[in-house]
Amino acid sequence: MIELEGVPELIDPVMVAAFEGWNDAGDAASSAVAHLDREWKGEVFAALDAEDYYDFQVNRPTVWLDNGVRKITWPTTRLSVVRVGGDKPRDLVLVRGIEPSMRWRSFCNELLGFAHELGVELVVVLGALLGDTPHTRPVPVSGVTSDADLAQRMDLEETKYEGPTGIVGILQEACTHAGVPAVSLWAAVPHYVSQPPNPKATLALLNRLEDLIDIRIPLGELPEDARAWQVGVDQLAAEDSEVAEYVQTLEEARDTAELPEATGEAIAREFERYLRRRDGTGPAGPGPASGGHATADGTDSASYLRDNPTPRPKPQPPKPPQLPSTDDEDSPEE
Repeated sequence: MIELEGVPELIDPVMVAAFEGWNDAGDAASSAVAHLDREWKGEVFAALDAEDYYDFQVNRPTVWLDNGVRKITWPTTRLSVVRVGGDKPRDLVLVRGIEPSMRWRSFCNELLGFAHELGVELVVVLGALLGDTPHTRPVPVSGVTSDADLAQRMDLEETKYEGPTGIVGILQEACTHAGVPAVSLWAAVPHYVSQPPNPKATLALLNRLEDLIDIRIPLGELPEDARAWQVGVDQLAAEDSEVAEYVQTLEEARDTAELPEATGEAIAREFERYLRRRDGTGPAGPGPASGGHATADGTDSASYLRDNPTPRPKPQPPKPPQLPSTDDEDSPEE
């Protein structure tokens, strides 16, 4: 039985979860939840029993000194709660841990028990996978769900994935069977620079989470960290002609795939999203009747970009990849 002493009654709670391991390329997903916990000073109210779910020869405990006293930190999954202020306050239940080694069904049932007791209205699970995406372009983030109605209502993809899965996929299916709305957000991390951290992918996940649940997330130094990360990768790529050529190949392929979507409407949507984050007006903020922001001459931005789409040169056909694919980490489902 789950007892939640000391946890106040929550307002429109959303559970946001991420797990280190197979579903966390570049530590992007777990870093996103850690950022939320740090920025809003989350208070841990529960931790799952490590003995039930972890193989300590795979995820070893750590020993540390506290004023000369030796203490042990066990690998586990912890839950904390944060309150997001503003005109419409709401609470986030943050779940951060390591992908369990065993008893995945019991693990998910225990998390769902907390969700039920806390009145969670939506579960959002963050993940990151290795992909053929260039580091020079915006990080692709896909939102998927197993619920057809939820997919239509929140403009998400209905997952069609078949194959090996991780705890993110298992938890999402457990939520679906329990009647709890659940969404997975996946960031694609360049496989040629997969080592953590990847602040650019973390930032992309947080931006998509903002849009999904209609909150404003304080980003702190994360945008600057993301820019510094890209500059560093640019410099490394420039020093290796083979890597530079491969990155160019990925850029051409990405641009070719996105060319049909580079319409005025698509650009306008991105522009609106950017302005919402900067001015804090939210999805229904002030602006012209069409929902856009005014340009310097008073023109509605959505109308202007729709009628004056940015021209993009037609890229050449992509070349075959020049680098062998990495196999240190498999890509989980999209």
